[in-house]
Amino acid sequence: MNAIRPELSLPLLNLRYVRSGITTRMPTTIAFSDWLVLDTRRLERYVRKMTTPIVTTSGDIMGGTPVFAGTRVPVQTLLDYLEAGESIDDFLAGFPSVSRSQVIAFLERATELAVHYAA
Repeated sequence: MNAIRPELSLPLLNLRYVRSGITTRMPTTIAFSDWLVLDTRRLERYVRKMTTPIVTTSGDIMGGTPVFAGTRVPVQTLLDYLEAGESIDDFLAGFPSVSRSQVIAFLERATELAVHYAA
């Protein structure tokens, strides 16, 4: 197997690797061994999520209340919906400017932080 040397550059969509002296587009998977395979598409999605803000605050929007990025919908509204027993679908129906991926990313990050601080 030829060695693969990724160049660290963002966005990951432009990530290239060097193999036998030729720089080409990153393949969708790279097998490091029989049991270690990197799925570059999943890595790309993960990095994109990390670099895309989920929640933003600005004094010009809702007086600085944390809102879903690109919207005027406070994240507290989602928490209020969930606390009241409503579903994510109910929330999304009421606030179409918020995407499902934003809600999922917010809840995943909130879970990570809760687990981290509980440990």
